[in-house]
Amino acid sequence: MPAYWKSVWPPFVAVILFIAVWQGAVSLFHIEKWMLPAPSDIAHEAASQAERLGMHAWATIQLTLIGFAAGTLTGLLIAMVLHLIPFLKSALYPLLILSQNIPTIALAPLLLIWFGFGLLPKLITIILVCFFPVAVAAMDGLTRTDAAMMNYMRMAGAKRGSIFWKLELPHALPSVFSGIKIAATYSVMGAIIAEWIGADKGIGYYMMLQKSAYRTDRLFVAIMIIVALSLLLFLLIALLEKLLVRWRPQKR
Repeated sequence: MPAYWKSVWPPFVAVILFIAVWQGAVSLFHIEKWMLPAPSDIAHEAASQAERLGMHAWATIQLTLIGFAAGTLTGLLIAMVLHLIPFLKSALYPLLILSQNIPTIALAPLLLIWFGFGLLPKLITIILVCFFPVAVAAMDGLTRTDAAMMNYMRMAGAKRGSIFWKLELPHALPSVFSGIKIAATYSVMGAIIAEWIGADKGIGYYMMLQKSAYRTDRLFVAIMIIVALSLLLFLLIALLEKLLVRWRPQKR
């Protein structure tokens, strides 16, 4: 059996068994559809709503990708500036941690009041969700540079900028990608929250409509789309990491 399949089949079998138990429990206990629909009901609703869901999903994908890119870039810039200027790191790092104690769902209405109902407040919401794991992971990676190589480059007369771009940043890439993968999953959540607060399309908007109509089956469909988008974005970042970080020893 290939090594890859050995790591895939246990969760795959677990999911299949969970769905089978779910389907059986709903049928056995005659649970109302509005309370807990069966997997077959969810699949049927997904097929019947495919065109409408595709439109909303595309809107969410666009918002997610733009916000994720902006949030990742913001996190990287913050990490680089704070790493290169230790005084700023001492002054601002506690504030970055404090910023994460404010629930995004509570901050989003303020962003709508300040910036209106356009694209900007939605992007800011996603950026606020995404930048922190990227910044923290990048700063942690930049501080773990090999000391011997650092001293060697300094003795060779390398300037600060050269040390950063040729040694510190490449050495930090595994940590950076760890933060980016976390941000990738958060970005979808941020997009959904932004659409909850104010939007006329997207999976978040679709969920609000179905919640008001007590269409639990359609809510489950929306949740499955959110999970699929998060996993897909995570896998794409993992693939990019594998292509770019070739020097890292592979786990056995």
